[in-house]
Amino acid sequence: MSIEKFSLEKVLSVHRWTDNLFSFTMTRPAHFKFTAGQFARIGIKVNDELVVRAYSVVSSPFDETLEFFSIVVPDGAFTSNLQHLQVNDEIYLEKIPYGYLTLARYQLPLPKDLWLLGTGTGLAPFLSMLQDFETWSKYKNIHLIYSVRTQAELAYAEKIQEIIETFGEGHHGFKFIPIITRDVQAPLHDRLPVLIANGELEKVADLKFDPETSHIMLCGNPQMVEDTKEALKARGLTMNRRGEGNIAVENYW
Repeated sequence: MSIEKFSLEKVLSVHRWTDNLFSFTMTRPAHFKFTAGQFARIGIKVNDELVVRAYSVVSSPFDETLEFFSIVVPDGAFTSNLQHLQVNDEIYLEKIPYGYLTLARYQLPLPKDLWLLGTGTGLAPFLSMLQDFETWSKYKNIHLIYSVRTQAELAYAEKIQEIIETFGEGHHGFKFIPIITRDVQAPLHDRLPVLIANGELEKVADLKFDPETSHIMLCGNPQMVEDTKEALKARGLTMNRRGEGNIAVENYW
């Protein structure tokens, strides 16, 4: 891969949520413009070879820095090295963003109800969207559904509250609904497809999935995305193609 496609940036901070989840921020070059929901391609040198992976941007499109959320893949060529990042380390950033998991893709139905369904690090693009005032002005109802295995993996909970207070002030249709799949005491602990099929998610949200009003975005574990797509389609919702339809997913996995 041509190194000329990348700029060399600096790590500004590292936050470790659990042994296998961490976030980091880095400098943002002036030329790097992105839309909330898009992903960047990040590179590190491993044995003098540039190894690159795609990461959705956590940051607001208006932030001066870039933030990313990562899981550690055991023996992974990339994350097994990335997890050791330190402040002031150098990191490569491809000069252009990618991806179509953006609100602009929706033409019909018109915006009313926004469902953001994520597992693990799939939360990242939704945090970016929620840090864009346009999201809050377009939708009457916004539901952020975040599924993790354990309470400790419920990253960004405080950040989500800060986002609501900053960007969602005066908006009365937002709900944050966590799912903790390995805690049977949690109010919701089944997998997303199950909670959709049995109606429990809609019950907690106090809102129905509706082909006429719902925009639904999925990001996270590929199996979750596939199974959740099928559960939603069984409810009469359709994939978003050429701007029309309810369900949008990211395909960089």
